[in-house]
Amino acid sequence: MYVFKVEDMTCGGCAASVRKAVSSIAGVSAVTADPQTKDVVVEAAPEVTREAVIAAINTAGYRQISVVETAG
Repeated sequence: MYVFKVEDMTCGGCAASVRKAVSSIAGVSAVTADPQTKDVVVEAAPEVTREAVIAAINTAGYRQISVVETAG
């Protein structure tokens, strides 16, 4: 599991864009994105890297990302 803060995710549309981008990664089983807390929680197979998730969030147009937690 990964938890990220995406500071420039400010609305429901933003959260939907992030969910769609991260969900497109093979091995991702669940994504939640909350624009109020700025949290993005990703459940994924072990082969999904933190860098891959960050790249997907970047592709969706968001740059202010920090890793809050990484758990196996």
